[in-house]
Amino acid sequence: MQHSKRQPSTKKRKIRVHHHHLKSSIFMASRNQGSAPRALVVEDIKVDRLILMHMLHKLNCEAIAVENGKEAVDLFLEGKTFDIVFSDKDMPIMSGPEAVAKIRAMGATEVKIVGVSADFGGKEAFMQAGADVFVPKPVKLETLQSMLEVVISKKNMSG
Repeated sequence: MQHSKRQPSTKKRKIRVHHHHLKSSIFMASRNQGSAPRALVVEDIKVDRLILMHMLHKLNCEAIAVENGKEAVDLFLEGKTFDIVFSDKDMPIMSGPEAVAKIRAMGATEVKIVGVSADFGGKEAFMQAGADVFVPKPVKLETLQSMLEVVISKKNMSG
């Protein structure tokens, strides 16, 4: 009985330390290079959008969100730039893969595009459209962290 009581608190402490480590490594990486990675979240479901934004902010990432593919494409048309884009698949007005194809067609080849969906059939659609990676929902903090670290190190090399 005593053993099982002690275990959860140790587990929580490990997680807390782990998150602190995540934050500091991303923070250090982005501090060395002078600017935080810029992310665009394309997601029509409010809860999913808020969760992803919260995780990105936790990892010291500058993030903005839009509700569909057309809004994402419009930002690129306005000349906005991002280091990484997280796009949902099924959205009203314009789907994720459609938006990805349009963004790539505009010549935005440097931006890392991540297709996100609970539907595993979504992977093929995203990859054909020109996405770099596909991640199933729900997205884990650790997954976001490793992607941001890749983006930051790429920025460091080019900058």
